[in-house]
Amino acid sequence: MLKKLLNAKLKVAKNQKGLTLIELLVVIVILGIIAAIAIPAVMNQRAAADANANKQTVSVLLDASKRYQAIEGKWPSEGMTELVPKYTDAIPTKCADGTTDANFKFVAPSDSAAAQVTTSCKVAP
Repeated sequence: MLKKLLNAKLKVAKNQKGLTLIELLVVIVILGIIAAIAIPAVMNQRAAADANANKQTVSVLLDASKRYQAIEGKWPSEGMTELVPKYTDAIPTKCADGTTDANFKFVAPSDSAAAQVTTSCKVAP
């Protein structure tokens, strides 16, 4: 009886399908390739999003400076401190990535150039 039970268990074990070591290694290699492709793409998207956020901040500060000039009759100082809180909520001190000092500065218009806001942050083209 015990012998029949053991033989029956062995038959079931022989009929069961499973993954071989080679199949398992192939799956791991495929997952590694997918990760190697996906991770840099995601990281590049993050950098592009930060650059776009910095570009938007420059645009908002330039618009606030133009509103200030239209209402006050003069351009703001280089540090743009006059803009807060009436024309904008705040002048950011960090870039969108949070690691770099922003150094947002207003440059008044001249005969050859329009008013602009400069920054040390990476800005999208």
